[in-house]
Amino acid sequence: MEPNKEYPWGAGKKPDEIIQDWEKKFKSNLPKGSAWKYFIPLLLILFLLKGVVYTVEPYEEAVIRRFGKFVRKAGPGLHFKLPLLFGLGEEVNKVNIEKKFREEFGYRTIEAGVTPRYSNRDYSDERLILTADLNVMAVQWSVQYRIKDSVNYLFKVRNYKKTLRDISESVMRDIVGDYSFDEILTKRLELNINNLVQERMQKILDYYVSGIQIVTVEFQGVVAPDAVLTAFNEENEAEQEKETLKNQAWQVYNQKIPEARGQALKMLREAEGYSAEVVNRAEGDAERFNELLKAYTRSKQVTKRRIYMEKMGNVMRTAGEVYVVDPDVKGIVPLLRLGSDEN
Repeated sequence: MEPNKEYPWGAGKKPDEIIQDWEKKFKSNLPKGSAWKYFIPLLLILFLLKGVVYTVEPYEEAVIRRFGKFVRKAGPGLHFKLPLLFGLGEEVNKVNIEKKFREEFGYRTIEAGVTPRYSNRDYSDERLILTADLNVMAVQWSVQYRIKDSVNYLFKVRNYKKTLRDISESVMRDIVGDYSFDEILTKRLELNINNLVQERMQKILDYYVSGIQIVTVEFQGVVAPDAVLTAFNEENEAEQEKETLKNQAWQVYNQKIPEARGQALKMLREAEGYSAEVVNRAEGDAERFNELLKAYTRSKQVTKRRIYMEKMGNVMRTAGEVYVVDPDVKGIVPLLRLGSDEN
């Protein structure tokens, strides 16, 4: 038999009519005047079952206390406990141990997404930090954490969120205060400040037995405060101009110095060549003079005549015309026409 489309519960009746039929059957099966005698115990049983049975989700961990004292943990699934009546029995606290919680410092995110929106409130008391060179820096950062021990998380720290925020601010101010403004601004990745803050925070939280595990520490922004931002930008421009001039000076230096060194080396080599030439010429003249002295010693007249003839030969080669003058002749009679094409 196909079910009625208007009344899918069958028999052509609405859900309210079906419930009324069940109530009539239940009352008709009870002895007269005994309905409340069965109904009240039934409610009591349901109430006790509700206090005895509890469910733990896959991402949760349950902490059970008996008379306020921790007795055990329970993982995901269906569990039973002593009912809590008049302050006696077992009480269950469920803790999300997989969720990553987030705390923001120096800013607050109102709405996350592709274009997140941030609060306009001033958080200068959190983000302004004094650096090692006594400059003020505006630092914005976030801390992600999760619960690694539910018992310690619930019972070892009274206000875990305030404790975490105080530790994070203290550690960040301590580490940033060890470096100069420029180092934090330009070299924070090389300095690995994120990991330094995370490691130190974790040590303190473990010392307090907080049950919290730091997942990441992320810088969201590192800038100069608004009050000195103009001066800071001017300083950056001056530093950039300084670097530009320095690079230009090094460019000129690299161009001129090799050229000057080349000229100096050339002059040195020319001087060395001239020195060698003069020394060799002097040594040759001295050797020639010694040979001439030896010849003069052996034959003075021949040597004198030879020297005279060689000298006169050199003189005649440079002379234009030679005239021999006879005192008895009134005119000048050319004897030799040296250098002339006719001779």
